[in-house]
Amino acid sequence: MDRVTGLVPGGKENFNACLIIVDRFSKIMRFLPYHKEDTAMDTAMSFWNNIISTCAVPKIIIRDRNPKFTFEFWTSLYDMLGTKLAFSTAYHPQTDGLAERMIQTMKDIVRRFYAYGKEYKDHEGYTHEWATLLPAVQLAYNTSQHSTTGKTPALVEKGRNPSFPVHHLKK
Repeated sequence: MDRVTGLVPGGKENFNACLIIVDRFSKIMRFLPYHKEDTAMDTAMSFWNNIISTCAVPKIIIRDRNPKFTFEFWTSLYDMLGTKLAFSTAYHPQTDGLAERMIQTMKDIVRRFYAYGKEYKDHEGYTHEWATLLPAVQLAYNTSQHSTTGKTPALVEKGRNPSFPVHHLKK
């Protein structure tokens, strides 16, 4: 788990940061946009509402040593949930390599997105910003074959790949 900050405000709520959560087993990835100015409590509640409520309580969370996530509330939350909090080694980002790699991927996606302008209009005229495109980016990543497992993260996590409208068309 790691975060990207310093993003151009995007979405209805003007998010300017993104939490990136990667499951070490399935390689499934989740983006959680938030405000850099959010308190540890705000971030923890968002983590609870969007990750724990849909994915269950992780046994171990590997984090960098960012003070925002070592705040007393997080330690209390982990204790309450029976989760072990493991810090990555100082100045050794490889410990949290999956999240670090996803940060690079996300930054690349955002850079490419902004190469076309701050907003993107699709073929139907709808306007999108980076924060509104995160679910589509997440779906694309999670349904693409991963080089390590040879399977899609969605298949590893759920035992099946999600179906798309194109799968339901009659031939």
